[in-house]
Amino acid sequence: MNRAVLASLALAIPLAAFGGPVRTDLGLVSGALGDNPAVHVYKGIPYAAPPVGDRRWKKPQSPAAWTGVREAKEFSAPCMQVPYPQTSIYYSALGQVSEDCLYLNVWTTSEKARLPVMVWIHGGAYTRGTGATPTYNGENLAQKGVIVVTINYRLGIFGFLAHPELTKESDVHSSGNYGLLDMVAALQWVQKNIAAFGGDPKRVTIFGESAGSSAVNFLMASPLAKGLFQRVIGESGANFGRGTKLEDMEKNGARLGALADLRAKSAEDVLKIEGSFRPGVDGWFLPESVADIFAHGKQSDVPVIAGYNADESRTLAPWPATGTAKSFLDQTHKRFGASSEEFLKLYPVSSDEQAAEAHYNSTRDQGMGWQMRTWVRNQGKSGKAPAYLYHFTRIPPGPTADKYRAYHAAEIQYVFANLRPGRPWEDADRKLANAMSSYWANFAATGNPNGKGLEKWAVYEAKSDPAMIFGDQVVVRHEVNKAALDFFDRFFASQQ
Repeated sequence: MNRAVLASLALAIPLAAFGGPVRTDLGLVSGALGDNPAVHVYKGIPYAAPPVGDRRWKKPQSPAAWTGVREAKEFSAPCMQVPYPQTSIYYSALGQVSEDCLYLNVWTTSEKARLPVMVWIHGGAYTRGTGATPTYNGENLAQKGVIVVTINYRLGIFGFLAHPELTKESDVHSSGNYGLLDMVAALQWVQKNIAAFGGDPKRVTIFGESAGSSAVNFLMASPLAKGLFQRVIGESGANFGRGTKLEDMEKNGARLGALADLRAKSAEDVLKIEGSFRPGVDGWFLPESVADIFAHGKQSDVPVIAGYNADESRTLAPWPATGTAKSFLDQTHKRFGASSEEFLKLYPVSSDEQAAEAHYNSTRDQGMGWQMRTWVRNQGKSGKAPAYLYHFTRIPPGPTADKYRAYHAAEIQYVFANLRPGRPWEDADRKLANAMSSYWANFAATGNPNGKGLEKWAVYEAKSDPAMIFGDQVVVRHEVNKAALDFFDRFFASQQ
């Protein structure tokens, strides 16, 4: 047996008993016990070099190796971002942000097993968030028999600036999508190293919510990510629209001036630059739109869970205080034209109060419901691996229950079995958290969410249109919001 083979085998074997240093491809790391000593936690492990200086707006590069044992007991700084306001339901204290932020975190219950791996991609509109958010603490989910990994990735202008000069200097003639390339680098790290933490690199699930779900959808479509994961879970976010083309992304960047001047700015000054910077069809990470890639059967053909929440829009698109039935009707006729009459049969409006409800339901259905059902349907059309649809309806108890209901991201605390202090949780919440985390862990293990003691979750078929309802009860229902989602099928097809 040659030295290269021996070296590769050594990386897959823990150096010491559970709790001792673990050997990664770049050096030894030591973690700490979780609140439950059955869980060992490694925080702030570098998966890419700091994207600073000349590495700003370049694809991620390998980090430097180290000697001795690197302590992995503290989360890294979050990537550059403007935090949510403290009045936001999504607020979480960030601490100091930094460009030097490409790190990941690992929760494991065994460094000798071959456990399924779940890699969480946080949401935040591609502009906010961190893998260290307390709700994403992987300790309870890890006790379901999986390894949990959370990551940081570049955000906003740092993660998604495209520019003609960046495209010109690129060896793949592309720019933008750096945050998505960070995710690919993190998944490559998992393939190289997760066995040393007790993980099975052949059973990797990527899961995420909102922009994180959108990113999972992009990764499933990208040829660069093929083979890096074996299952996907998307919670409230996908990309089955046309997709922004590279030339338009470059125009958005070119207005900011010369690349050298942008690279010379401090990270704080770059963060102050106004504008929207998001993923797009860059010709390399994403050679075509997601819709076209799925239509041609070029996506990673892996099992899928996808779904959305009953009241997504109550935080994403609040009904304005000045909103009226007349303003809603005016917007409807402007948006839907000849299809307005059909739309208003689905979302009738005869009062200001009814207009608010129609706004919330219609924006949920066109922005989330249609996307997530389209995801599972398109996988069924062009892939062989099964897909499962869900609809989350449980209203977390507490002072915001009446205002936000089953809001965007409400399901995350149940998925992680992480009902954190501050709400008057009920038995129904604890049962739902146990059920959702079990379905997710089962799916990570086998590609099938079903298991002992759980309501049978049917594989999605367009004809019967089943969805698992995660609400006050866990039950399968058919044709959830079907008439409305069918309307958007027809409307969006007419817009192509």
